[in-house]
Amino acid sequence: MKMITRRLFLTLLVALTTTLSWSKYDKAPTSVNYSRINKQAVREYLQPIRPGYEHHDTYWNTYAFKFIYAPAFDFKKIPGAVKYRYTLVPDTEVKEKISKKAVAIKNPSFAPVSFVADHPNSSLSPIWNKIPAAHVVLTVEGLDKNGKVIGEAGKRKFLRDFGFCGPYNNAVRPYREAAIKAMLCLHHTKEVKNWLDSSVPNMDYSHYTYAAKIIIAVNRNESLVARYVPQERKTAIQIAESAANFLISLSQPAGTPMAYFPPTYYKNLIASKRAENQGTAITMDANYAVHAFLDLYDVCGKKKYYEQATNILRTYKKLQRPDGSFPIKIYLHNGQPTNERNAMLHSICVTCQRMLTQYQTTEFEDMKQKAEKWMHDVAIRSFDMTGQFEDVSVNGVRPYENLTNCTAAPYAKYLLGKPHPTQEEIADAKDLLRLSEDQFTYWDHLYNEWGFRRYNTPCVIEQYRYKTPVDNSAANVSGGFLEYYKETGDPLAYAKAKALIDNFTIMQNAKNGFMPTTWDCSFSRTNEVSVWYNCFLSGILRMLEMDALQTTQK
Repeated sequence: MKMITRRLFLTLLVALTTTLSWSKYDKAPTSVNYSRINKQAVREYLQPIRPGYEHHDTYWNTYAFKFIYAPAFDFKKIPGAVKYRYTLVPDTEVKEKISKKAVAIKNPSFAPVSFVADHPNSSLSPIWNKIPAAHVVLTVEGLDKNGKVIGEAGKRKFLRDFGFCGPYNNAVRPYREAAIKAMLCLHHTKEVKNWLDSSVPNMDYSHYTYAAKIIIAVNRNESLVARYVPQERKTAIQIAESAANFLISLSQPAGTPMAYFPPTYYKNLIASKRAENQGTAITMDANYAVHAFLDLYDVCGKKKYYEQATNILRTYKKLQRPDGSFPIKIYLHNGQPTNERNAMLHSICVTCQRMLTQYQTTEFEDMKQKAEKWMHDVAIRSFDMTGQFEDVSVNGVRPYENLTNCTAAPYAKYLLGKPHPTQEEIADAKDLLRLSEDQFTYWDHLYNEWGFRRYNTPCVIEQYRYKTPVDNSAANVSGGFLEYYKETGDPLAYAKAKALIDNFTIMQNAKNGFMPTTWDCSFSRTNEVSVWYNCFLSGILRMLEMDALQTTQK
């Protein structure tokens, strides 16, 4: 009985965090001194994130539109200039789209703020705390030895965004309660219950078209229901097996180049019907299936699901290039890449770590080490944490054009959750979290002329090509901050995580447990229609992780 109990505990921990964590700080702090950490945040925001002048002239912020940390830009020297004057003024014409209408934002007014520096690519740290959160225009002018303007080095418009300033609204119900309500809400939908009587998905829920992501989310949620709600265990396992068996039936046959890989796209709906997606798969999507099959094996004990998971990973081993990289997207019939972009490898690293930690198999350690090396030598060095979404084209994407927290924050969490992360790994993780906060996190939002804030803050937008706050993104960033707290004990990191996770409970429908995918104001559709099951699941897992941290405190 003790052996079974220990195994269930380890399994649950894996389900909560995706990978086991060897944390130095495994308890939530008993209290948070917001006066102190707010001052800490202000100081930290003066430190630019990997400025190009320190990192091989690599400027990752070419397409950036907002900043919390003082930025530095790739402005070039002007012949004859000996100094450069930096001037920030309010942007007088700023609008946002709501229900296809352009609505003016109430942008704060302030007097021009300037400073002089030796170079045109210096950070804005000297004046960063002198301006309010506002949409601004930056102009950098070259000056001759007499102080005369002889040219414009560069000009940028952007949002000088709100920084963290807690406390924010506390959770309105216990994390565990909110998580169980949410998993049961999904469990009882007709599109999920359909799996009890049918071996195929109910396509009234059109997002099933993203099979490897959405059907797998059903599977993983039902495995959680089986653990947490004994009364529903039998039904949950039946649903999970039905969904898993369907996905197996769609997977590539043994002996083919992409053997055992589940399809990214199913039916000709939404993005699946685009010509560029026909017969292709997002390479890293199969990782979702690995975890779902393992979760199901853990709750029902049927070996075939474990074998399906390991067979997918063996195909990954064959697909990995000598330098450790993988293509971002492949043709299923031959395993060849559809373009020259490389995948971000956080998910394969997490999967291999789970195989080692939970099942004591070393079969995939070499693949993990090669992937880590590529992430270190290429992705982290360039800081191009590009998106890899099935509904957003990856063809023709230029470097830094579609940065996302969905690659940066999960890899930070992975690095910090390793048994013994190095100081370099901790530093890299910190920079990835700074990027995720700087570019995608909104601690507050400016009011518009209609009298409300469009975003339900604190929140996290998904990517440059989809500037919408998404619950999965809040889960990604809060998960990274939690892991940083567990490794370093930094109370600011914990407070940031808590603020985002608490908002899950606030956004949740208290009556039925429903959690919207998007946390913005939209009058054109309901959030219920647009819900993504995988995003729903991520919020559940993060609340359970927070509950585990809080519980150990008692």
